[in-house]
Amino acid sequence: MSMLPARHSLFDEFFRDFTPGFFIKPLHGNALPSQIRMDVKETEQAYLVDAELPGVGKEDIHVEIDGPLVTIKAEVKQFDEANQDQQKLRSERYYGMVSRSFQLPQDIDRDDASAKYENGVLCLTLPKKRNSGAGQRLRIE
Repeated sequence: MSMLPARHSLFDEFFRDFTPGFFIKPLHGNALPSQIRMDVKETEQAYLVDAELPGVGKEDIHVEIDGPLVTIKAEVKQFDEANQDQQKLRSERYYGMVSRSFQLPQDIDRDDASAKYENGVLCLTLPKKRNSGAGQRLRIE
């Protein structure tokens, strides 16, 4: 088995030292976040959700609860600190709307639900809705 040397194009040679890493694409092939990453835990009384929302202002986060369905929406706003003396050469940060909906096994008590946002992580405490006693008995005719 012979070892053949790798072939390089003139284009590769020219840009190798000129802009290292400039043409590297993310591994997943998309520069936009596909979804909000989160962890969901369950206790006897509630569901606990930790959702990553880096670079988002607290006022730009919206959480909606409809029975067992939870929707998190957030807007990542562009912060442009370049002035007239500067020219932006590269921008890799995402700006725009992100959202994620998920369904939990049990309805949520919206009145007692709470949210806290700190260090780029949204922490939700979603109490389970209590049943009004045992199941309703049906009268048989």
